[in-house]
Order: sequence, then structure tokens, then C-alpha cells
Amino acid sequence: MMGFHINIALIGLSLFITNLAQAEMTARELVQKMNDNQLLTTDSSFNLLQLTSCKYGTHNGKLKCVEKPRIKLLESAQINLGADNKDSQSITIILEPANEKGIGMLTYTYDASDQDNETWLYLSALGKVKRIASGRDDEDTEPTSVFGSEISTEDQETGKLDHYTYKILQSGNYKGRPVAVIESLPTIEGAKHTRYGKLRTWVDRERFISLKIQMFDRHGNAIKHVSAAKVEQINGIWLARSVTFKNLVSQRLTNMNIKTINFGLNIDAKFLTQRALTDQGFRQRHLQSLREQVQ
Repeated sequence: MMGFHINIALIGLSLFITNLAQAEMTARELVQKMNDNQLLTTDSSFNLLQLTSCKYGTHNGKLKCVEKPRIKLLESAQINLGADNKDSQSITIILEPANEKGIGMLTYTYDASDQDNETWLYLSALGKVKRIASGRDDEDTEPTSVFGSEISTEDQETGKLDHYTYKILQSGNYKGRPVAVIESLPTIEGAKHTRYGKLRTWVDRERFISLKIQMFDRHGNAIKHVSAAKVEQINGIWLARSVTFKNLVSQRLTNMNIKTINFGLNIDAKFLTQRALTDQGFRQRHLQSLREQVQ
């Protein structure tokens, strides 16, 4: 029994030291941990996603759609590569509705602050691939939407931490979780690549995921809220299975629900190219290979 009590004491001491180390993390260190965790979710993964978008209102204090929602089903594949696997490549293809089937988006995201991310959009009805410019042209331009949702391509990016400065505004609890509320302000260079003038992120100090984000324009007006739900640990990776993006300007929201997610798959880098957007047979062969791996 003495050994049992000693082990319990050692475990308690270990937890205390871990919590103390986390409490002493700087804002930048917490953001880096969160970024590293997010990269784990794109490491050879294949997902089935559902995007639900609608105009929203409140009823009895609860957020709800005030119109028939638009629902899209998508398949997405991602791999990490580059130095320390901190760059990522992803492709997302619409499966439903039928009139949008085959529309796809290809994205290359780079960790380095001096390397612009690249995104291509394929519109099956036109049979053309369109390169989407990175960065922000001016304040009046609309951000690039992901398949007509309230999610922008910028909202899904990782890396480029040097584009912001970070400060912990407060520490406490949010929905029963220990969090640090971190304010991120774009640097002069970072402002060239974002429409946001400020971000406030509720970072889970133990699981290193964002539970809530408030986004502001350059005049300090809140323009978007993001909230995470259904947080689970899959293959040792913490992630939110449901994320809601609420656009305060358009009064519209999009919920992204991860219906299935699979890690460690054999994903051919050749699949994550523009050919997969335009060559239907090539795309279907690779998608079928991935589907068979998870059966």
C-alpha cells in the first residue's frame, strides 16, 4: 500500500508541475501549441464533412435558422509536408447537392511568413480552375468564401504566427474548461494578409484547441464569432467535431460538422493537384482508394 500512496503522490506532483507549466506559458507559446495541434488534424487525414448554412435569429435565447438551411456534403483529404511537416495541402470536393457535385477547392498552406498560401477553385459548370489571390486587396473586397459558406479560406489557415502579436487578456474557465483568452493583433506585414483587425481566442490550456473566437474588423467592430462543440480525442488528437461560424454582418451562420474523420491514410500527393479538380476519372479513382482504406 505504501507504493500505491507514493505513486498517487507522484501522479499528483506530475499533474501539478504540468498545470504550473501550462499556467506559465506565454500567449505565443499557447498559440504555437494550438497551431501544432491543428496541424495534427491534417496529417494524412480523410474526412466527410457537412456544411449547413442559413440566415439566423434567436428564439427563447437560442440561436436558430429562420429559413430552410442549405446543406452540402463534402469529402476532404489532407497531407502535411515541408520542413517539420508544418506545411499542408488539402483538397475538398462537393458530393451533394447534385447541382454542385464536383465543385472543388485545392489549398496549399505554408508555415513560413514570407510564403503566400495558394488556393484554386474549380467550378464544374464552367469547367475552369480559378486561382484565388492570397492576402487582402482592400477593406471593401469580400473575403473568399468556402463554397458559399460563412467560412473564409483565411479562417482555415495555419502557420504564419509572425504575422501577429499575442497577449493574454485573462485566464479562467469557459464552459468548465481552463482557458486563456488571447488577443492577436496583426503586424504591419500581417495586415496585408488579413481582413481582421483583431482576434480574441479562448484557448483550452490543456487540450490546446480554440473553444471560441471573436473576430473584429480594423475599426474594432465585431464581425464574426466562432464556437466549437463536440470536442473529442481521436487517435490522441483533440478536435471539435462541430464548429459554428456566425457572421454578424450578414446575419448568417455556417455549421461545419465532421461526420467521419480518419488519420494515417496512404494519400498520394499526386491527388492533391489541379488535375484532381478537372479530371473526374482521376479524382474518382483516388477518392475510391481512400474510401476503401477506411471501410
